[in-house]
Amino acid sequence: MMKHIIINIGRQLGSGGHDIGRMLALDFQAKYYDRELLNLAAKESGLSESIFEQNDEKKGFFRGLLNLGTPHLSGGGYKQGLSQESLFQFQSDAIKKAAKEGSCVFVGRCADYVLRDFGNVVNVFITASMKYRIDQIMNKQHLDHDAAQRYIEQKESDRASYYNYYTGKKWGHAESYDLCIDSSVLGLMETEKIIAEFIRKRFKI
Repeated sequence: MMKHIIINIGRQLGSGGHDIGRMLALDFQAKYYDRELLNLAAKESGLSESIFEQNDEKKGFFRGLLNLGTPHLSGGGYKQGLSQESLFQFQSDAIKKAAKEGSCVFVGRCADYVLRDFGNVVNVFITASMKYRIDQIMNKQHLDHDAAQRYIEQKESDRASYYNYYTGKKWGHAESYDLCIDSSVLGLMETEKIIAEFIRKRFKI
């Protein structure tokens, strides 16, 4: 029987973190949560998933607050005092609930911080060269080189601000993680194998 483990993945945009996360989930018979967390948080809170999508990994003014009304609510009525902090709490509660139920791979959303008191956790950060990441974003978003670089810089600025604000740590800094690895050196499949081997040794499985 596979041991109950939690794998939290931080990732640079275009580094392949999503794909590596899915491979790890298959390797360790774990549930995979990336944007799926938004749906879980919506169910936990009674709010529409669209509210969580608009505010996903962003810190600052609560997006959609002025439009908050019946179309945004999936049940449970209007929540008094709704803020980005309360959205973060709803999402955190969903992460903890999923982590208690079985092995999981979480991508982003400060899961490493949310689950800091869990003993069966490994935190990984996946990076890649800027050239590699720009190439990936150019292909996926159909952007030219300069537009792809601006897209990466803006998204990562949002992501870092969100992580730093809620965790008090520095996004992407090695001391926040158990393992940091550059996926552009060996490619996604070989990178996943290295991470999987690290996890097996970490948990003696």
